[in-house]
Amino acid sequence: MCGIWALFGSDECLSVQCLSAMKIAHRGPDAFRFENVNGFTNCCFGFHRLAIVDQLYGMQPLRVKKFPYLWLCYNGEIYNYKQLQKHFEFEYQTLVDGEVILHLFNKFGIEKTTALLDGVFAFVLLDTANRKVYIGRDTYGVRPLFKLLTDDGFLAVCSEAKGLINLKHSMTSCPEVDPFPPGHCEIFDLKLNGKVASVEIVKFHNCKQEPKHAEYDSLGKLQSGFDRETVKRNICLLFENAVRKRLMAQRRIGCLLSGGLDSSLVAATLLKLMKESTHSYPLQTFAIGSDDSPDLLAARKVASHIGSEHHEIMFDAEEGIQVVDEVIFTLETYDITTVRASVGMYLISKYIRKKTDSVVIFSGEGSDELTQGYIYFHKAPTPEEAAEDSERLLRELYLFDVLRADRTTAAHGLELRVPFLDHRFTSYYLSLPPELRIPKNGIEKYLLREAFEDSDLLPKDILWRPKEAFSDGLMSVKKSWFTVLQEYIEQQVDDIMMEKAPEKFPINTPKTKEGYFYRQIFEKYYPGRAGWLTHYWMPRWINATDPSARTLKHYVSTMSA
Repeated sequence: MCGIWALFGSDECLSVQCLSAMKIAHRGPDAFRFENVNGFTNCCFGFHRLAIVDQLYGMQPLRVKKFPYLWLCYNGEIYNYKQLQKHFEFEYQTLVDGEVILHLFNKFGIEKTTALLDGVFAFVLLDTANRKVYIGRDTYGVRPLFKLLTDDGFLAVCSEAKGLINLKHSMTSCPEVDPFPPGHCEIFDLKLNGKVASVEIVKFHNCKQEPKHAEYDSLGKLQSGFDRETVKRNICLLFENAVRKRLMAQRRIGCLLSGGLDSSLVAATLLKLMKESTHSYPLQTFAIGSDDSPDLLAARKVASHIGSEHHEIMFDAEEGIQVVDEVIFTLETYDITTVRASVGMYLISKYIRKKTDSVVIFSGEGSDELTQGYIYFHKAPTPEEAAEDSERLLRELYLFDVLRADRTTAAHGLELRVPFLDHRFTSYYLSLPPELRIPKNGIEKYLLREAFEDSDLLPKDILWRPKEAFSDGLMSVKKSWFTVLQEYIEQQVDDIMMEKAPEKFPINTPKTKEGYFYRQIFEKYYPGRAGWLTHYWMPRWINATDPSARTLKHYVSTMSA
């Protein structure tokens, strides 16, 4: 996890513009570099580094002697870089995984390069020989990226929007800043006058595709066929491999543990693989909740079962309310369920950074979208419609759960890893017949649970524990976190304010006082940027008035105090 920032075609003093790059310093607390491009006086890069591998030669922009005309600034991990190096016989100059992007680009060009990459990434690649700039982002948008492009040829790129919104530009007082779409690469011409023009957009992976390199990991051929036993074996094999490839790190690894199925599977598999590898330290797991939180109770049980070094962070509702403002500034969104869930994740990340030496943090994001884990999937009209909605959720992850997980961890200089969004795991799961993936016997994620039934990874009551949203599980079933928030906000937003909401907020007009409250804070920091959120997250196929799972008829909790 790092922070990247770049400008092309700037007509202002670059040393002044550099101040904007400092707004994402939290993403890389270990080192910072600001560098002008030789011979291109109107081009520069800024880089904030969180050193995970090759602490000596890992600074960016990354350049190698073999290709002096290429400049690379990227944030992410390329998990198959060693396999690609071996297959194509590349001679590396560093130990940095991202160096493979330079070799692939020089050999194949950008389209094949992006198709071969297995990992999470956001990059800016400058080819000074051909005067072109390439910007790319991974399939699910696990690594964030924002772009600013003006009509008169000024291009700026940053890991977070806050590094772009106040850039000085002579022709535009409030230039458009937009999230860069996942699974895309955009190509720009850098004209002789220094200005920039977009010339082509390349779409590479979608959620059903794997990288095209047949030997991109060490996994052998999966068993063919869709009989249930074969599918279950393949799921276990692919998931374990997804966790294994994410172990590459020279910093301590930890894991968020809510006690739900997803984070528990990640933690249990991670600890198992760490015991088999050269990692000489115990796995630290982290849970947050109030005294009677069902998540805290479940996480405690999982940690005891797997034998992790477990940390419990006691959640105080008053403290949670107090950090809502800084959480919304960190997130760059006002989506209701995202804000609710982010408070706990923000506080747990703050604890990890201050109290431990874990830096690489595993989490269970992506599973609910992939494996139809949300309770509303019980109401899907058909298996086919459920499958379609699963893919929609995956495409929108960068607006919701992945955004939350990245920003709350990055705010405290941590690197997030999400094995459920592994390319090969997701493409296989989505290839299964729709009827295999729907809830069964009243239980969501039935197939995923069943796949691990015969293992001893988790206690059976955890493996079959009903869905409990992270923001809900923070507090007891008797009084949910969202209820506490709404009671507080009731005193902050009155009925007259709600009557005027359509006039004040014509885009995504908030329908509740909670939505209004979050929107006010968002507009304070990012005025006029409401379009970053295309729509609020909300359950489908039911007449939901709130995104919380606890408001749904099908909700049950077996871990309540």
